[in-house]
Amino acid sequence: MTASLSPAEARRIHLAAQSLARRRPAGRPRPARFRDYLERQGVLQLDSVNVLARAHHLPIYSRYGPYDRDRFDRWLWGSGENFEHWGHEASVMPRDLLPELHHRMRRSSSWKARTLDRLEAERPGLLDQVRAAVQVHGPVTAADLEHLAPRESRRGPWWDESHVKTALEYLFMTGEVAASRADHFRRTYDAPERAWGHVGAHDGDAWAMDPDAAQQALFDRALAATGVGTVRDLADHFRLTSPATSGSGPRGAAWATSAVERGLASWVDVDGWREPALLATGAEDPGRATASALLSPFDPVCWFRPRLLRMFGVDYRIEIYTPADKREFGYYCLLFLLGDRFEARVDLKARRRDGVLGVEAAWREPGRAPGARRRDDAEVAAALASELRLMSGWLGLPDIEVAPRGTLASALDRAVEAG
Repeated sequence: MTASLSPAEARRIHLAAQSLARRRPAGRPRPARFRDYLERQGVLQLDSVNVLARAHHLPIYSRYGPYDRDRFDRWLWGSGENFEHWGHEASVMPRDLLPELHHRMRRSSSWKARTLDRLEAERPGLLDQVRAAVQVHGPVTAADLEHLAPRESRRGPWWDESHVKTALEYLFMTGEVAASRADHFRRTYDAPERAWGHVGAHDGDAWAMDPDAAQQALFDRALAATGVGTVRDLADHFRLTSPATSGSGPRGAAWATSAVERGLASWVDVDGWREPALLATGAEDPGRATASALLSPFDPVCWFRPRLLRMFGVDYRIEIYTPADKREFGYYCLLFLLGDRFEARVDLKARRRDGVLGVEAAWREPGRAPGARRRDDAEVAAALASELRLMSGWLGLPDIEVAPRGTLASALDRAVEAG
């Protein structure tokens, strides 16, 4: 007999699996907690947007509160415990996931084919030159190797025409060089033998996992990280979502069936969901969600929009690439979690020269979680103001300024002033 869950139970189980159901633990996070997060989630998304803080810094902060970002970066890229590749978009993952990612490095794609054809046509032999230079001199940046193929055009604000950079990205995507990060988030490249302790993915399959087994292992890991979700929800965690492997297709059904047969999950019905869900074995409903947190667009809870809408009633998209006059909520909106629902969204900007955390806009969340009552604006504003004060301290921005834009702006401004 299939068990059933209420929407609130599903939300709490998901938030508990995401370490977002309880108030933050006391004390500043240290490497042990960083490690625990990455092991639990399996993936930490990267992005160059730095209007507030680096994308990879925010999920740790949301769950554990203020911490030393430089210390985190030293651990992330200097400990030898992690590696960068295409997990959920560009991501950092625990190094024990390398075998599961081997098939993705070796898999053909239209981008790889086009890039290889372009490089061989425009700069024959450059790939071999770049690979050899990384082997001898790594870790290096693209700028260190520009002499191998001087630029033929100017760098643009949104693109980079460097053949060397293109060659390095191709070698990175195919697992022939390993990537890391240096100061100011610059990507560096090194020989896989030094960075991973393995030869590159093109040099043999000694450390590879069979592609079918690898995809199943990634699905299993997503199940533990997610707690509960439809097959498509789980498949999105590591982007196992190409047309051939979509959660609604036979591959997704096979992953789910295998997880259930091995005792990793059971099928459940969630009231109001059109598709059945998988509940991870051992996943717990805390009974009451007490956390409050600001979540960025690059947080695992926010990645998959269909789940966010179905589970929390939130229709959410990042508007960075939307023209300013067409943005509805703001350039870089974070969702404000209070208990088991999202109550607001705020467009935040770190005005570092002025020492100000700018709230460019503040909105009551227009959507509502299934079965949830609406909280009073003053209650939401007071809780959000407290979160903003914590964040401003973490970012070293002593002042908070609330612009008069958005349905929550006036109440939030009063709550910040009342501080």
